[in-house]
Amino acid sequence: MRIAIFKPSVVLFALTALFSVQAAPVDYKIDPAHSATVFSWNHFGFSTPSANFRDIQGVISFDKEKPTNSSVNVTITLSSLNSNVSELDEHLLSSDFFDANKYPTITFKSTKVESTDGVNFKITGDLTIKDVTKSVVLTAILNGEGPHPTTKKPTIGFGAKTSFKRSSFGVSEYIPLVSDEIIVGITTEASAQK
Repeated sequence: MRIAIFKPSVVLFALTALFSVQAAPVDYKIDPAHSATVFSWNHFGFSTPSANFRDIQGVISFDKEKPTNSSVNVTITLSSLNSNVSELDEHLLSSDFFDANKYPTITFKSTKVESTDGVNFKITGDLTIKDVTKSVVLTAILNGEGPHPTTKKPTIGFGAKTSFKRSSFGVSEYIPLVSDEIIVGITTEASAQK
């Protein structure tokens, strides 16, 4: 009877490789049909209108065991803006605000993901609007994780929120009558593609 003897270095390499495979983040593609980025502002002190972007594309790379390995990369098409008021949509997309003909997209790329419990997250990243990039922080919560009931694909869902001053991105028309601070609420579903 032969007894296999492994060198410690070989065992260490095998364990490291196994851990690396288990800890690898999974890429989830965002589903625009079940995602929304709703932003709101104060209007003359009388109301708090809101608008949504319908076309949200991107990938959430998620590592539940080691959240610092996770990342978020999102592109929003400005022409998908919808406030339910066509005249307002046109004004927001004009050069007074987003200037969508010149700057057709908004992007967000995470630079740091933190979590102490695997459910609540702090996501720091670079938000780019009108070719101006500023760091913003999203507070996010993992709503759910598991096989999608209809597609059977591994799926995750998050909710998140943040706020920022629009003037920081060169969107400063009508301040202070129309608030500088923009409040953003996000909900998204994303599914693994493999």
